[in-house]
Amino acid sequence: MTLEQQLAPIKAFLSCDTPDDWIAEAKQPEQLPVLLIDHANCELKAAQSAQALIWKYGAGNPDGKAECKHHYQLLNKMSKLAREELRHFEQVLAIMKKRGIPYQQLSAARYAAGLRKKVRSAEPDKLVDTLIVGAYIEARSCERFAKLAPFLDEDIKSFYESLLKSESRHFQDYLALAQQFAGKPIDDRVTFFAECEKNLIEEPDNEFRFHSGPP
Repeated sequence: MTLEQQLAPIKAFLSCDTPDDWIAEAKQPEQLPVLLIDHANCELKAAQSAQALIWKYGAGNPDGKAECKHHYQLLNKMSKLAREELRHFEQVLAIMKKRGIPYQQLSAARYAAGLRKKVRSAEPDKLVDTLIVGAYIEARSCERFAKLAPFLDEDIKSFYESLLKSESRHFQDYLALAQQFAGKPIDDRVTFFAECEKNLIEEPDNEFRFHSGPP
């Protein structure tokens, strides 16, 4: 499968491309440590989010029967996703170690929190929205890997391109689970979060992060 074929579902899902001003900032040599550290943090948070869904929703409804099939799918998909994200975390750490970049915590971008603020509070709507948010975070990550890769050195470029397959599958898994748990069309919620995501990506940010808007 070509790069264009891998990205086609992502581009169809997202409402905008990463702004060129963000790319211009991201490819500056002085931003590489921030890019890698925040990328590592994002991979770790993605694994934690998948595990949180397992703990909160994996047991299914109180009677242990309803939606059983969907809950087993959630358990299996989120378990696999968490393992992959932790592997990516380790891979980013290896690149950082090779370049003498110490791992540290950074303040988070407003991106993920901004999306989660829009999640409804009542179940099962909360779960459906949470899964849609997960799909957008994974899709945007995939789009940024592809768009940024050509401007990075061969080592990181190769790594980012290798992530496209798994990240694109993650977005599709989240979206499929959202549809299953909703039990009805979710087009309106997908459209709603598409606009929220677009605003967060296009609005300027004061700090550069992997999911920040343009400077």
